[in-house]
Amino acid sequence: MNQTSSNQRHFTRPVMIGHIQVGGQAPVMVQSMTNTDTTDIDATVKQVTELAKAGSELVRITVNSAEAAAAVSLIREQLDKQDCLVPLIGDFHFNGHKLLSDYPGCARALAKYRINPGNVGKGSKRDEQFARMIDIACQNDKPVRIGVNWGSLDQALLARIMDENAKRPEPKIPTAVMHEAVVTSALESAAEAEQLGLAADKIILSCKMSGVQDLIAVYQDLATKSKYPLHLGLTEAGMGSKGIVASTAALAVLLQQGIGDTIRISLTPEPGGSRTQEVVVAQEILQSMGLRAFTPQVVACPGCGRTSSTYFQQLAKDIQSYLREQMPTWRSQFPGVESMNVAVMGCVVNGPGESKHANIGISLPGTGEHPVAPVYVDGQKDVTLKGDNIAAEFQQIVEDYVRSHYGTGY
Repeated sequence: MNQTSSNQRHFTRPVMIGHIQVGGQAPVMVQSMTNTDTTDIDATVKQVTELAKAGSELVRITVNSAEAAAAVSLIREQLDKQDCLVPLIGDFHFNGHKLLSDYPGCARALAKYRINPGNVGKGSKRDEQFARMIDIACQNDKPVRIGVNWGSLDQALLARIMDENAKRPEPKIPTAVMHEAVVTSALESAAEAEQLGLAADKIILSCKMSGVQDLIAVYQDLATKSKYPLHLGLTEAGMGSKGIVASTAALAVLLQQGIGDTIRISLTPEPGGSRTQEVVVAQEILQSMGLRAFTPQVVACPGCGRTSSTYFQQLAKDIQSYLREQMPTWRSQFPGVESMNVAVMGCVVNGPGESKHANIGISLPGTGEHPVAPVYVDGQKDVTLKGDNIAAEFQQIVEDYVRSHYGTGY
């Protein structure tokens, strides 16, 4: 799918992660991360498959122990057997140098390594352990994301930046010092990786913050100082509407400025909730901004005193769920269907107009209106539905439209 927005992308070098290109002219990619115990191979394979089916183009897994590292190649094998080819990214903290050294199968099976320069090692061990991970990446021809996180920032580097700031004629405020330290950590680590032999087109950067304005400021600065692809995400975004709103507020600003090559929405799932919600939110941000198209969009009015019936609300929900459920199949059978628009309106005020603007639209009767539902196809009134089977009949109209207007046969 191509970028469809008119805004100019910040130029970054293309990096290949398995069969997926990040940066360059590639569209912004959706990434997610499992929350299963990686040693539970079946559970991890199941969740990776679910995330990939939902539309995650890259999936990160935790690799935090010898048992987890040993499981990675088995997870990759099972995914391949299921024709789930999504690239796996290994998330390493503290002991990645040892795990990648001791488990070469893990190093080969992963498509990318995530290294946090803030906890790769302390003191004299830091450079040695960082170098070991970079050396393994070079040996296996793997890209690396140097992922700085403000909550685990290298304290020695932060102290150095603070000392430098104190000597300035006009010292920066503490927040600005933190921003500078995060960006410096990413850029200096990338330069070090290149000096150790990792090619520039094998490096991706991220600087995760938990505050919206902090994230925007850091990435705006980072984008002016490097050509590495940038992974965006508000770390510890939170649960429910808070996490969705905060992530959207931060990422929308940066994406509109052409900054960002991959994104992840780090939502805290509701108890028992699906991990795939973060994938859906990421897709909806990109699609709402006109940057990608993933699934047909449903326009529905919010309802008012004219729409005392909840029928149109249920129909809008059902149609939206139906369209998303069909996309894994439709994506290959009917290319272009992801750009389709469907309108489900609840009264005569905006109903006919919105319906005419959509590919397919239905204007359901509001309170006191004649109990019929005109359906519009490509701006023209096609049929009027009535009775108890409006929902089923409308769904069939949508399906017939997809089959007749998309795919190689159209």
